[in-house]
Amino acid sequence: MGIHKLRRFVGTIAELVDHAPRESRLIDRGLDALRELVRDDDWLPDAYAAPSPERYQQYLLYADARQRFSVVSFVWGPGQQTPVHDHTVWGLIGVLRGAEYAQPYAHDAAGALHPLGREVLLQRGEVEAVSPTLGDIHRVRNAYDDRVSVSIHVYGANIGAVRRFTYPADASPKPFISGYSNDVLPNFWDLSKEPNAS
Repeated sequence: MGIHKLRRFVGTIAELVDHAPRESRLIDRGLDALRELVRDDDWLPDAYAAPSPERYQQYLLYADARQRFSVVSFVWGPGQQTPVHDHTVWGLIGVLRGAEYAQPYAHDAAGALHPLGREVLLQRGEVEAVSPTLGDIHRVRNAYDDRVSVSIHVYGANIGAVRRFTYPADASPKPFISGYSNDVLPNFWDLSKEPNAS
């Protein structure tokens, strides 16, 4: 298993968070790093790619000690989708397995929320970004009704602890904190398990 790829990716994102002068530069370079991570599907441990029949899963893979960023795997069972929701922080999304659709939303001049354009299809290896400056509200769904899809997300906070909102069609925005589906993190710090360990 190539868990070292996740370790290297976390190091790259930490470096960007430390030194990128602007969010736009962080997002551009972060998308490049995420594109490289999701290019190969040989590193994600099975425990963090397990679907649930009830709802999509959000597995924490890494959280920065100062909560400046987090890395999660989203596992979409057949036909599963999120409600319309926001993030309040920058985010990077890359599809590792399968495909997903994202429908962006935006507020009009009167403050009403509407779909913005058509759904965007992200296929395996493709990436995109969200942020309050780029567009932060969307609904995401598995592109398949007969198989699992997995995407890797990076957020500019400990996303499982951020107070955010869902936007029901016939009601006021509802606050939520997403939490995580797992109780333990993958151990990618144990270098003794690397092929070149002595």
